[in-house]
Amino acid sequence: MKRTKRLQKLLAISIFSISLLFVSCKSTSEPTKKIESELIMKINAVQEQVMAQGNISKEEEQALLSLCSIILHDDGLANFSPDKRMILKDVDIAPIYNGCEELSKKETLKCFKNKVSTFIKREFNLSVSKDLNLSESKQVDAFFIIDENGSLTGMKVRNSEVTIQAEILRVLRKIPVMKPAIHNGQSVSVLCSIIVEYGNEIEIKVVYIPERPEN
Repeated sequence: MKRTKRLQKLLAISIFSISLLFVSCKSTSEPTKKIESELIMKINAVQEQVMAQGNISKEEEQALLSLCSIILHDDGLANFSPDKRMILKDVDIAPIYNGCEELSKKETLKCFKNKVSTFIKREFNLSVSKDLNLSESKQVDAFFIIDENGSLTGMKVRNSEVTIQAEILRVLRKIPVMKPAIHNGQSVSVLCSIIVEYGNEIEIKVVYIPERPEN
């Protein structure tokens, strides 16, 4: 009963937070409004179902907590103007991760990729993917921006299990501030991409982006 009440409260907070976020958007298109309305309806339906059945499974609880973790943060890719970011492969000097100082341009990029990959593999909670009991590994694309101050923002994870999305975003938010990318002698925001392969193990690749992802 205590767990059910806690989840009901968490769902209520999530719905309230989503509502505030939607109200703050002054220039929302009609198709987007429709999607937002459908999302709120679905969350309301889940809340009603939880209240009706009185208990939920461990998997359902984790999915709800993951959903709340995703929507209670306002640091998605759609909140960062595409006119103010470059692509990793196009900048003169890649972001400089701690420990990658005083290297050549080529080695700086290589070091950046290795450091980011190592950090994500170390911080990712492997039990999240193991709990899915996958018969084979799966891959998901994730994007993030390192802004002109070296902070990570503008995150997006492509379609995958909600628990995986939440875990990738949780880890990305922990990546430390670094020296920003440089282009034409100035600090710039840079769009990066990773491929996360998950199952019983985690593999990470930091890749170039052939084209800009849709917001």
